[in-house]
Amino acid sequence: MLRLLSSAKSLGAGCTRRDWLRVGGLGLAGLALPQIRALQEASARSPASGDRSFGRAKAIILIHLYGAPSQLEWVDCKPDAPVEIRGQFGVIPSSLPGCQVCELFPHMAQVMDRVTVLRSLTHPYPIHGVAYALTGVPAIDVAMELSPRDPRHWPFFGSVVEYLQSQQRAQHGPQTAGPAVPSNIALPFRFSSRRVGEVPRAGPYAAFLGSQYDPLWAEFRGQATRGIRKTLREMTFDEPDPYVEVADGSYFVVPGASQLLPELTLDRLDRRWSLLEQLNQLRPELDHSTAGLALDKHQQAALNLLHSSKLAEALDLRRENESTRRLYGPSLFGQSCLAARRLVEAGSKVVTIFWDEYGLAGSGWDTHWNHFQRMKEELAPGFDRGFHGLITDLDRRGMLDDTLVVCTSEHGRTPKLSAAQGGGRDHWSRVYSSLVAGGGTARGKIVGASDKHAADVADRPISPKDLLATMYHLLGIDPHTIIHDRQGRPLPLVDGQVIRDCLA
Repeated sequence: MLRLLSSAKSLGAGCTRRDWLRVGGLGLAGLALPQIRALQEASARSPASGDRSFGRAKAIILIHLYGAPSQLEWVDCKPDAPVEIRGQFGVIPSSLPGCQVCELFPHMAQVMDRVTVLRSLTHPYPIHGVAYALTGVPAIDVAMELSPRDPRHWPFFGSVVEYLQSQQRAQHGPQTAGPAVPSNIALPFRFSSRRVGEVPRAGPYAAFLGSQYDPLWAEFRGQATRGIRKTLREMTFDEPDPYVEVADGSYFVVPGASQLLPELTLDRLDRRWSLLEQLNQLRPELDHSTAGLALDKHQQAALNLLHSSKLAEALDLRRENESTRRLYGPSLFGQSCLAARRLVEAGSKVVTIFWDEYGLAGSGWDTHWNHFQRMKEELAPGFDRGFHGLITDLDRRGMLDDTLVVCTSEHGRTPKLSAAQGGGRDHWSRVYSSLVAGGGTARGKIVGASDKHAADVADRPISPKDLLATMYHLLGIDPHTIIHDRQGRPLPLVDGQVIRDCLA
């Protein structure tokens, strides 16, 4: 029976937390009472008092590069490998000693001394398992990947953080107001909503916690000014693409939340809210149902947001000076990074940026075809400027020390190039790279290593579950905290161990 990666943590009597989470079980159904109590006791243990890293991050900016960048043309280059492995691009030194990067990332190279590079992520699922990368679910398959509401899914990282925050507020009384700025917000648009050719994909959903804990989605408002030709079988897309370039003056909104309709004044809003409260009093049977709880949560959140100008102001990039907007570069990704910094500054806890497919399925960083052209003209320029801008801006504002930045994906790409049109690299989960910065992580460090062709882990295997555990830890959440699914079964947030060699 397949088990998850990363080191085991004993729960006594020779059993580990991993023993409860084997792939065949998908959870803790069938555990005996003593086993459940052992998990709950492990969850209740406080981190060691001398652990200075616990809770170092006040917020996290989570960047997910959908489709997966090639480790070889990013931060794990192999310049001495044969050309069919290393590809056609050269390497350049970075500000982090021992870390050469692809020549397409000259701006990113300047900030690598403030980043920890994780070069040895690995897992057994070479599919677009965004849900596997960003939730505690112990296994993934294609059917789950293409079904966002599959009952086997576990809740998205940001949804768990929001849920735990709401539970904490509830302990202080029912009148405790939620944040004026959402604690769990994602951008630049609803995931998997700007492409054609396939069904929506799973990942950023609250699963058994309930849809009230799905991220609040911001929507991009701006004009794409340039694009490249993309192909998917018989389909083509050659319209302007915001990931390539957007006009200055772009911004984001949360429809119906960060902007009032012109005819809806706050006085009229208050009268509508009063009427709604009266109607709700006539429906007590709804109070304790799942739908009722979700409705109440959304109503209160909407009222908080509409009465506050903080969300609209944070999303309005036109309030930034021109030099700062330029620092992030003229791409949708760069401007999303700027919006994320502004949201964290305004009080958001988890801001997630998805570099998503646009126009066609099989786009994003999923470079099965035209790999070199897409890297050079579409993908690298926007990431290079955007990531550099985010790290530079956070650092100069004194925000990097308590803002965790995580840039990851669902897997890597094949070491050997394919014969596809324009060159191609396919899915590869045996080894890949991710970046972490700030929020209690080390500045300028490399953790783990791949072999000479970036095909397998050579040192320090890291599971994506370990990365999630580290994210929870740095936000001050024990990653083995117990939550319960729809059947009331106790589940730890994630079966992973904190990556202590990446901490400051």
